Amino acid sequence: MDKRQRVKKSTNAKQDTGEVSSIEWEFINMTDQEEDLIYRMYRLVGANWVLIAGRIPGRKAEEIERFWLMRHDQAFAERRNQRN
Repeated sequence: MDKRQRVKKSTNAKQDTGEVSSIEWEFINMTDQEEDLIYRMYRLVGANWVLIAGRIPGRKAEEIERFWLMRHDQAFAERRNQRN
């Protein structure tokens, strides 16, 4: 019989999902051209962030969605007003 100690892996170990609370989000700066394109694309395709991000070089879908939420969510509007 194997006398080595066996390490039991926890079945309820917390997995790192990479998600961040929206409270910790930093404001995303977009150029005027990027903002204009996001607004126009949103009117055409809705909340298809991957499709919109594909039209803006160097931007990820998560950045576009976060930008949109920060611009249109009431909680973020209050924080944005405090910054100004």
